[in-house]
Amino acid sequence: MGICERYGIGITLFSPLAQGLLTGKYRKGQSLPAGSRATHQADKQINQLLTDENLDKVGRLEKIAQELGTNMSVLALAWILRKGIISSVITGASRKEQLENNIAASGFAIPADALERIEEILGFSPFERHVG
Repeated sequence: MGICERYGIGITLFSPLAQGLLTGKYRKGQSLPAGSRATHQADKQINQLLTDENLDKVGRLEKIAQELGTNMSVLALAWILRKGIISSVITGASRKEQLENNIAASGFAIPADALERIEEILGFSPFERHVG
């Protein structure tokens, strides 16, 4: 159990789609999409996320999204929204489709077997540091 869960502190997430990485628009071995954040963002922050390892993970996650009849944006947002500790996510929407994905994610339930596969792909293990 994390510290926020332990003390009932909610979390608001910023950039839950990792600057577009988790939308599936960036693909390994393909040119950056014209007009995307990676081609025009001044600090090129997204470019640091566009590693072969991350793009491979997104490719594997995209297969799960397709199997569940949804897209990467909905899957990624639903994955984070499933946690009760998440109070809100800060997302943007410059197109109608993006807003529809944001709304769809709020009611999308990811089956347990898919969650297990997602966790395996992500390979995340929490790190806690205790002082004293």
